Amino acid sequence: MAITLYGVSGSPLVWRVWFALEHKELNYDIKWLSFLTGDLRKPEFLLLNPRGKVPVLADDNLVLYETSTIIEYLDERYPQNGLFPGKPHERAIIRKTLSEIDCYLFTELRYLMQQIFLKPEDEWDIDLITQAQIQFCAELQYCEQIQNGVYFLNELSVIDYALYPMLAIAQRLEKRKPDLGISASIGPNLQQWMKNIESLPFFAKTIPPHWRDNYARSVAKSEF
Repeated sequence: MAITLYGVSGSPLVWRVWFALEHKELNYDIKWLSFLTGDLRKPEFLLLNPRGKVPVLADDNLVLYETSTIIEYLDERYPQNGLFPGKPHERAIIRKTLSEIDCYLFTELRYLMQQIFLKPEDEWDIDLITQAQIQFCAELQYCEQIQNGVYFLNELSVIDYALYPMLAIAQRLEKRKPDLGISASIGPNLQQWMKNIESLPFFAKTIPPHWRDNYARSVAKSEF
């Protein structure tokens, strides 16, 4: 077995797959790529994913991209420590909730990241940022209401590994735009849930490499 994850440090989708690999106690390597040096546009990477995006997972001769496909593959190929635990109706709820998080919360987060992380401040579309912030915080309220138990849906699942990186990275946006107000919109249920995720034995190993020297979720002040 030779698993390699290709990723960019700080990507919430890469972090999700990284969590999954640790959750399943698999052996793997990570190849870190950089937007700044154009790694995702280089021919050798485009051979792995012609769309030029991460994450990409290589498992022996199989190469996969698209996060949901990678997660489903890992869960089927390596069934220990399931990412979709429970009976069929419980797994259906996990998939439904995951779809909601990706379709609504992550959509707004991407708008914010594209503006605040990837553009200079004088090019920000403030109207777009404001609208995305409002929608993102509305989705946070929904998540606050449905969070149930020690983990997001009580039993540890892919939901936890999808949502935590989104909230952690959303807080880091406030390094660039302190008045964004996302940290203040994370309710007490989600705050406790985040602490529970941070207590996982492998959590510290998965902190994005460029965060590690000064990582603090409650402050989230270092660079993207």
